[in-house]
Amino acid sequence: MCGRESREFWFHPAHQGCGEASGGRAESIRLVLIGPPGVGKGTQAALLCRRYQACHLSTGDLFRAAACESELSAAMQAALVAMRRGELVSDELVMDLVRERCTCLACQGGFLLDGVPRTLPQARALVELLAELEATLDGVVLYELAETEIVARICGRRTCATCKAVYHESACPPAKPGACDRCGGSLMQRDDDRPEVVVARLAAYRAATRPLSDFYAARGELIPVAAHGSPEEICERTCQALAARRTAPRC
Repeated sequence: MCGRESREFWFHPAHQGCGEASGGRAESIRLVLIGPPGVGKGTQAALLCRRYQACHLSTGDLFRAAACESELSAAMQAALVAMRRGELVSDELVMDLVRERCTCLACQGGFLLDGVPRTLPQARALVELLAELEATLDGVVLYELAETEIVARICGRRTCATCKAVYHESACPPAKPGACDRCGGSLMQRDDDRPEVVVARLAAYRAATRPLSDFYAARGELIPVAAHGSPEEICERTCQALAARRTAPRC
């Protein structure tokens, strides 16, 4: 298993850390995390990854960091070309990227998928891929939070223009207003964190991504988790819900 916070295995499909024995750990985990933008999926993925020592496979991390890599797969190169044209990365191309990481998906240490699937075609393709790998999901965690709270959470974010450190006006403010604690750079609000953009992103989520909850609920794999409170509280809530699912009798 990988068991690392580094995402380097996203760029190197033949990564050798995956596929190893789980080293005698008591449990492994295979999860998909879904929910609206700003609900905290990335934070929870990092916490759960540390707890279960699983591979964290994040398409968001992949796309953000890919421009800094010199050696990319054909699928990743094609995805970047589409993004630079302002186009959406197709379902087929997204799943090509995931398929390149079959070793991570088959890893006995488990995995957390964050950012994929986003659409029903991707979800169906993932079901087929996991069946090929003889891997079974432990569940699909749906993080739920009131839309008003999501808007406040995202719109309060401020990002350092120099080092890209992230703050929040109320939840995690800098020591000096408007200045980064780390490097002293100016803090700014990203264009996609502005209220009108956030509302549009949430509308797009409802239209395109939310049907995933119906798909996974019908398969008996959905685990709704309330996403209010501190990250640690949400993580503990997630683990309790997962434990309850594992011990519940199956039909």
